[in-house]
Amino acid sequence: MSWLGMLLIVLGIYLALKVAGFALKLALWVLVIAGVYWLLAPYLGLPVPF
Repeated sequence: MSWLGMLLIVLGIYLALKVAGFALKLALWVLVIAGVYWLLAPYLGLPVPF
């Protein structure tokens, strides 16, 4: 394997970790927003999801 191939593998692993980190942060923000909505919906007169 050439040095270019190893560089591409390392770059691919780095980018995969960055995408996974972003996806995890996005999922956590969705959970936080859903939780806040679930807690505040009855007080604001909005439909309760469950």
